[in-house]
Amino acid sequence: MNEPLRQVVHLLFGLGIAGFILAFDRDFTLSVLVLTLFTGFILSDAVSRGYTIPVISTIIINLERRDAAPGRGALFFALGALFCLVFFEREIVFAGLVVLSLLDSVTTLAGTRFGKTRIYNHKSLEGTLAGVAVTTVALCLLVPPAVALVTAAAAAAAELVSPVDDNLVIPVVACLALTLLL
Repeated sequence: MNEPLRQVVHLLFGLGIAGFILAFDRDFTLSVLVLTLFTGFILSDAVSRGYTIPVISTIIINLERRDAAPGRGALFFALGALFCLVFFEREIVFAGLVVLSLLDSVTTLAGTRFGKTRIYNHKSLEGTLAGVAVTTVALCLLVPPAVALVTAAAAAAAELVSPVDDNLVIPVVACLALTLLL
């Protein structure tokens, strides 16, 4: 597994979903996300049972962490996006998925490259601060700076302490923070 490549794919995949949500109406987007999740679970189950699926199996082998269910991260990302789309306004969900895409990718990349100070759950202070900084700057294009900083910090705190997959928690926390602050 190539972690930098995995994180770049995570970033591009996440920004693509965010853009898709912003570009299309809510009902169409919900339908596509549900269809994607359904198809993803079928493919994940088939791969975990030992079937080789052209292209999909290669992607999973190269991008999935060891001992993880096949496609787990992508499925949780889509599930988190779906949950947020059901409960929050579309523009808030767009920003929340931008937070997830940037924060999760940058914290991992910066943490593995520069992280020396472990703070919690094997996460580094350097990675967390880099993620908050990059996410705040990007969010400033969408919301006021104070809202951007609080949202990025809240999402980073959730990533640090969450007992479940961060692809589920980060967008919900980001959407909650944005909804409360805007």
